[in-house]
Amino acid sequence: MFRFAKGKPQTRLKWLLLNLGLLLTPVMISPPVEAAEKIYISYGPIEFSLPIAALEVYATVGKVEPSLAFYAGYVKPEEFKQLRQVLITPIDVTPVAIAQFLYSPQGEIILQRVGEVIQTKARQPGFYAIRAALIKAAFQPEGLTILNVLREFPTYGIRINSQRGFEIIDDLSKLIQQTQIAIAAVEQASDQEAAAQTERGLSDFSLDLRQPGSVSYTKQSITFDDLGPRREFPVDLYMPDSPREGLAPVIVISHGLGSERKTFEYLARHLASHGFAVAVPEHPGSNADQIQALLTGLAKEAAPPSEFINRPLDIKFLLDELESSFQGQLNLQQVGVLGQSFGGYTSLALAGAEINFEQLQQDCAPLNQDTLNISLLLQCRAFDLPPQDYQLSDQRIKGAIAINPITSTVLGKSQLSPIQVPLMVVAGSDDTIAPALPEQIQPFTWLTTLQKYLVLLRRGTHFSTLAPSPDDVPLPEAVLGPDPTIAQEYMKALSLAFFQTYIAGKSEYQAYLSAAYAQSLSKELMPLSLVTILEPLVR
Repeated sequence: MFRFAKGKPQTRLKWLLLNLGLLLTPVMISPPVEAAEKIYISYGPIEFSLPIAALEVYATVGKVEPSLAFYAGYVKPEEFKQLRQVLITPIDVTPVAIAQFLYSPQGEIILQRVGEVIQTKARQPGFYAIRAALIKAAFQPEGLTILNVLREFPTYGIRINSQRGFEIIDDLSKLIQQTQIAIAAVEQASDQEAAAQTERGLSDFSLDLRQPGSVSYTKQSITFDDLGPRREFPVDLYMPDSPREGLAPVIVISHGLGSERKTFEYLARHLASHGFAVAVPEHPGSNADQIQALLTGLAKEAAPPSEFINRPLDIKFLLDELESSFQGQLNLQQVGVLGQSFGGYTSLALAGAEINFEQLQQDCAPLNQDTLNISLLLQCRAFDLPPQDYQLSDQRIKGAIAINPITSTVLGKSQLSPIQVPLMVVAGSDDTIAPALPEQIQPFTWLTTLQKYLVLLRRGTHFSTLAPSPDDVPLPEAVLGPDPTIAQEYMKALSLAFFQTYIAGKSEYQAYLSAAYAQSLSKELMPLSLVTILEPLVR
């Protein structure tokens, strides 16, 4: 956990210097009138300057100029060596892709935020200068590097607003501290529930729900054409060859933003092997193809606002089509839904939560520029929808699992609390996209349904439960989290227990929806906690 609010000046300056690259990196044409020659850092009444040429010499040949040697004294030698690598390491992104993102609504919001810290020498926000520098740097033979961004900055100097930078760092420190307190509360509550269950003799679990079942199944791919919104989308359907008991119970899996059907294929196959019919649609306005279209200039944003409506409607249409095409085979009056991230929102909308336009008005008009919650960049796109009741819920949904869902603004307390079907909410403690505290832990305390479960993956990230695709760019462990197969095994066991209990109606699986069972599954690399009751958190 970072705590810099009360640090020594040397510590705070060191942090700012080390993270100059970090501030520039995440934000990505005409030729500049001039190029930046110096970086200016104000610290109270003192102003420091650093020639960019000195950084260039150090990055290219390793020589430390006298003007740079002063700053080297503030950091450890190994950290100073890392700075050289940071300056020249290219980011694998094309000029078109970076330009498309920076001109998207989400990209412009990020630029506004970063522009508060990285400014022109005249103390003007760096919004346009940063965008120009990033795009031009991407055209260089070496690719998009921080050194090239510095070279292409279109004003004489780059000013680092250290006061604003430290404010953001302090906000981050507070969020991390609040999150750690919340995580500790969840883990403590889970330990207490597990101890009580063990004391009552409720911790003898004879089944290993991580193992595949014995039911054979067939996978088929179908394309559905919804003429209402003129929307064609593919669906992978995993059908049991011969359901053991009457009609096969149905589960629908909804992927996240920029993902596709194969993300949760491992889970679809697992559930199908236990007798469920599993339908996995691909949402065309927010799938991997949509992101590719954005990066190649064929789309204007990662997901249009209409996706908040179309995603639940995709699944309602899918259920209608399955009902007409598979009569006598599927139980479509007792359906479960599971979704991750944007798909988590989709699951909750189908379970009864409507878009919360009052909360969107409060949080997104304008978007809270101080927020550290990246998911609001997506959630606030719903604010552009006409405010009305879209009737997204479906009475056929009798249970929902939401993994890393986005909830706090697009749904909020007033829309989550009325949900009455059984719910499981899954959070990762290290999720930086949909942070656990505001998006899952706090919203869990708003739920009033009697059958609710909060699952916490310590060290879990936004990507921990996702299966890799052959086309995926490899992610570092800091982003991906520990061994993702651990999280995937957790999801196999817990989703099976949940759906067997509430969709298949097999009460003998209820005992597996417990803190004691989660404790029996828990691995040291990614400790697992489950609670059914959590006191509201003071924020």
